Amino acid sequence: MLVKTAAQHDELPRIELTPIIDMVFLLLVFFLVASTLNQTEREMQIALPEAESAGPISLALRELVVNVRADGSISVGGRDVSSDELRTIVRERVAGNPDQKVTIRGDQAASYQAVAHVLDICKASGVAEPFLDTVPAR
Repeated sequence: MLVKTAAQHDELPRIELTPIIDMVFLLLVFFLVASTLNQTEREMQIALPEAESAGPISLALRELVVNVRADGSISVGGRDVSSDELRTIVRERVAGNPDQKVTIRGDQAASYQAVAHVLDICKASGVAEPFLDTVPAR
């Protein structure tokens, strides 16, 4: 005859939560870090114009984002640059990657001349098709 002791009877299968909690924590940290790295360009005080066929900003690592503020000043990667510095930056990027993608984010209050000037610099520096960024119309 088989006799069960109290210790054998009370043991039920258990699911360990520690590894699950560790994985959730690691995923949380990963997504927090990944989301803050993409905010540099979006934090610029640029009010984009509306367009019917607007698309999201590409997150491609090869992409160069050029911001044109309302006053016509130019910034790349969060720092202000002159026209000559922009020309040098774009030429260096195109030399390293002939298929360099460039997105121009012109403030809707920026003059057409300021945005056209940046477009001209990009085209003259070898960028085949610079992209003008807009936001979807409401």
